[in-house]
Amino acid sequence: RLLRAERGWSQAELAEHLKVSRQTVNALEVEKYDPSLQLAFKISELFERSIHDIFFNDSGGNRTASGKNLRS
Repeated sequence: RLLRAERGWSQAELAEHLKVSRQTVNALEVEKYDPSLQLAFKISELFERSIHDIFFNDSGGNRTASGKNLRS
């Protein structure tokens, strides 16, 4: 969500860039859907950041971009 907001894109605009539905973008943002590896690479390329930078942070690892702890 933060990367999308930095570009001023709506969910529909991001979905168009990724060639997925707006519902898929929403599900990714609210963490109800884990992207396929192919989609994760598309997101990485689009935002010019590593998959790790998009989906994890460095303050203890294993955290998604939203900060939700994956070990819980």
